[in-house]
Amino acid sequence: MTEEIYLPQAHLIYNANFLDTLFSEKLFQQLYTETNWIQEPIKIFGKEMMQPRLTHLFGERSYSYSTIIMNPEPFPEMLQQLKNNLENFTKSTFNVCLANLYRDGQDSMGWHSDDEKELGENPTIASISLGGERMFHLQHKTKKELKQKFVLAPGSLLIMAGETQHFWKHQLPKTKKQVAPRINLTFRQILD
Repeated sequence: MTEEIYLPQAHLIYNANFLDTLFSEKLFQQLYTETNWIQEPIKIFGKEMMQPRLTHLFGERSYSYSTIIMNPEPFPEMLQQLKNNLENFTKSTFNVCLANLYRDGQDSMGWHSDDEKELGENPTIASISLGGERMFHLQHKTKKELKQKFVLAPGSLLIMAGETQHFWKHQLPKTKKQVAPRINLTFRQILD
């Protein structure tokens, strides 16, 4: 079931069962075992540290964020199939997929917005969750009291579109709970 999440200055759509269970589990296993996952250093507040997650880029264009430049590998068949389905569903075009592997509850991603110049003014980010469930947080950039938290289920789709990246930041926080490995696939359109 697809639901709109109504927040000021944001356009969010969540579908908890976008992928059927069999496809979701098969894609997770394929990506988990066959992807050349890497862990790169990132600068946070002027201090260099290793990213608390593993990453890989699939697609047609290089992508850079923070101080990292990633070069893509072509979409494997199952990921290409998923990309085609997402493009039909969202009526958007995607040319890269940033894959993130969160190995356990200590892997995380801090507060940020996907607002790099090469994504354009109002990017559509289509985020697919595979594997373990994790909590996801949103917070308005200037009205700190505006917050949203929800669990991203395996096989779910979260779309962040419109002005969301201008006015909101998001994170996947650490947790002390025992959680299964999770892969997050974020489909984006890199512009010229």
